[in-house]
Amino acid sequence: MMRLRFGSSLLRLSLVLAPALLLAGCGGIPWFGKEKDPTPPSPLPPLAQETRFDTLWSARPTRGTEERRLYLVPALAEGRLYVADARGRVVALAADSGRELWQRDTGLAFSGGPDVAGERLVLGTSQGELVALSTRDGHELWRAQLGSEVLSVPRLGADGRVFVHTLDDSLHGLDAATGQSQWRIDYPPPVLTLRGSSTPALTENGIIVGLSGGKLVKLDPKDGLPIWEVTVSRPSGRSELARIADIDADPVVVGPTVYVGAYNGDLAAVDRELGEVLWRRELSAHAGLVADDGGLYVTDSKDQVWGAEMADGAGRWSQDQLRYRRLTAPALLGERLLVGDFEGYLHLLDKRDGRLVGRMRLTKAGITARPLVAGNRIYVYADDGTLAALTLGATTTSPSAPAAKTPPAPRTPAAESSSGTPPSDQTTTQGKR
Repeated sequence: MMRLRFGSSLLRLSLVLAPALLLAGCGGIPWFGKEKDPTPPSPLPPLAQETRFDTLWSARPTRGTEERRLYLVPALAEGRLYVADARGRVVALAADSGRELWQRDTGLAFSGGPDVAGERLVLGTSQGELVALSTRDGHELWRAQLGSEVLSVPRLGADGRVFVHTLDDSLHGLDAATGQSQWRIDYPPPVLTLRGSSTPALTENGIIVGLSGGKLVKLDPKDGLPIWEVTVSRPSGRSELARIADIDADPVVVGPTVYVGAYNGDLAAVDRELGEVLWRRELSAHAGLVADDGGLYVTDSKDQVWGAEMADGAGRWSQDQLRYRRLTAPALLGERLLVGDFEGYLHLLDKRDGRLVGRMRLTKAGITARPLVAGNRIYVYADDGTLAALTLGATTTSPSAPAAKTPPAPRTPAAESSSGTPPSDQTTTQGKR
């Protein structure tokens, strides 16, 4: 096994200082005490539905995240949906009907995943374990200890390896058949970081991962050695909270370009092969982004949704009627964008101008996982374990809500800076333990 460590002395020093800095930094956050939340969620705006949601089926096969901020998402493969919960239950369902095919109670505290390939699915736990289960009946194939909580989706590569980014900014490559560690590389996280990790993006010749502190790296999948490293956003600000510049949003690869967003930092485009930053635009984001041939779409840290140009990041429109509703990353379905919120609502936006054109409430619990789109179907996994399959109904001619704001030409996609302090449940100390 190859293991690399960068800056180990800095890591040890930061672990000692982190608790004091966290206490000092959080004392001024009103929602830690009895003061009123200064950023209350926006009330839902009036809406004349242009497009409706049709429910194909709905079930509650698991207990979900139990109100913890985890990265448990639905995975779809060969007509089956797989979901897991924080208590260790894994369930396979028929994607077309919601019929349960099998379920297994493992007793593990799942926190990230699953990903599925062939006859194997992989999940990470809060105890720093990576577990492989059989897609046939859920029996355990192997288990490996990684040393830190997994709050991203482990990725099964086409080369027979599984790649994992853990909460302490360690990156692992393991044999997918046996779970044996092949390499590990450790990056020292900053003193104070968001509670979360970006999921690795797999390309033909590298693994691209966003790290705490605003760095984007590309690693060789065979040995974990860095191919390139680039700082997308440098920490800045007068306090440790203001200096958080994590890349928790999953990198998005479109052709030769990687698009990425950092909290308290920038939206950026990076050359996939050379690691050179092609452009930057001020925009704080951690929920995530999505892209297609027509543009970039981002949920920012104030829960505004942006449409931007891929060529230079210039803003097309911004939708601010859902501010502070703790939106998911956007998902694409044709000419529409989907986001979920903390009250269990799904919102539908027109991707051309950001207008709100549809809405439905799936459950009273929050939706943290990005909606999963496959063909013309939408699969949504809510925090209470509700899992539903939806389609979009016929479009009406009723007038909808006003179009989203169009940013003035000279301004960037974050003309209004999103540099506020992070919510309390997303902040953690050095090492993210």
